[in-house]
Parts: sequence; structure tokens; C-alpha cells
Amino acid sequence: MSAAKPDRRALSGAARIYAVQALFQMEAADQSADRVAREFQDWRIGVDYEEGTTPEADAALFAGILDGVVDRQARIDQMTDRALVAKWPIARIDPVLRAVFRAAGAELVAGTTPPRVVISEYVGVADAFFPDGRETRFVNAVLDHMAREAHPEAF
Repeated sequence: MSAAKPDRRALSGAARIYAVQALFQMEAADQSADRVAREFQDWRIGVDYEEGTTPEADAALFAGILDGVVDRQARIDQMTDRALVAKWPIARIDPVLRAVFRAAGAELVAGTTPPRVVISEYVGVADAFFPDGRETRFVNAVLDHMAREAHPEAF
């Protein structure tokens, strides 16, 4: 019996979570986007283990987020800095949150996903990483500011 094929939203959600993990790894281990992307594609996304299978993901979205961050990191970080309180520049933010802001920023700058969807999806991603914290409200506020800067016409 074959397993049911994941729906598009599940594939997109998994791609976003994997992208945040990959961005975190790129920064923490000082590894290139190409190396980390290959590792995720070969060893993490949709891989069978004794304990089970890791979720499949939208490969194009995963790659697009990583490429978007690499190509536009300065712009994304500047948008994030403007959304943060002056005493908390992006360099002082938790590295997982920094990865969330960069991944969401890449999607906001690309403009292919509606800004409100980007905010909602990445608030969910933040909740997956910080289920007991206040980080989700913080992520929502910062991404709202970033989205209004990137796409004021959408609000």
C-alpha cells in the first residue's frame, strides 16, 4: 500500500522549515548554500530512516528561498534591521529567528507569495521552533513591518 501524496500546502510548509534549518546551518557551520542544499536534498528531505520518513518538501520553493537569501541578504537584513528596535540589530537576534527573518524576507522580496501568506506561514514556522515562547508574536510583528515595507500596496 502506498502512502498518500502530501498536499501542496504541506510541501510548502516543509520547504520553509527545511529552509530555516538550512540557513541556520549555513551560518552556524559557515557552509555554502550549495553544500547545505545538497545535504538537505540527499540526506534530510523525504529520507527513510528506521524511525520513519522525513517529510517531502517543495524542492523549488526550498531552493528559491536559499537562493533568494544568498542573492539578497543585504537587502533582507536591512529590512529586518528597520523592523527591529534600534538596540536589537539583526546580529543580536537569536540565530534561528535570524534564519526565519531571512527566509521570510526572501519570499517577501521575491513577491511571488502574498505578504499575508508569508507572515502566516513563518509565524507557524516560528511556533514550530519556539512552541512555548513569545517569539511567535515577535516574528509576527517584525514580518508585518517587513511586509509593509516590501509591499505597501497589499495593506
